[in-house]
Amino acid sequence: MLALRRLLRGILTTTLAALKWLVLPLGLLLFLQWPLRELVHGYSREANDLGQWIFALYVAASVTAATLAGTHLAADAVARHYSPRVRRLLMRSGQLVALAPWAIFVSIAAWPLISSSLRHWEGFPDTGNPGYFIVKLSLWLLTGIMLVAILLDLLGGADEENRP
Repeated sequence: MLALRRLLRGILTTTLAALKWLVLPLGLLLFLQWPLRELVHGYSREANDLGQWIFALYVAASVTAATLAGTHLAADAVARHYSPRVRRLLMRSGQLVALAPWAIFVSIAAWPLISSSLRHWEGFPDTGNPGYFIVKLSLWLLTGIMLVAILLDLLGGADEENRP
């Protein structure tokens, strides 16, 4: 069980560490849209399309990273007065009752839309540029890494509670 937890933690950490750097090309593309449109008179739509799929991947990673850090959807105003054990119990209960079922539901409900987009290598509707399927695929990335993060927390929690 410990080997599985280490493997999953390594994959999750590496994935999130790599995806956080997408903020740099995203910022550059957002900056370049105006000069490309006004000065070059071209390629601003391509920069926008590329920026959209980079943004989708970045958001998928950042939501999970915020959840792992305990800063996403954390109602700390009241909970900070609870004991650490009660806070962990509330967090894990929320993960099992709300977050995990939501992630599973979204993954299943989005299956026809995402699989069709992926099969056809769907392009952006306005420009026809390739890559729109990546925007849709990032939804699976978000739900997948969120479920891995929940599993890691549950696996790690069992070890924490059994320590002397």
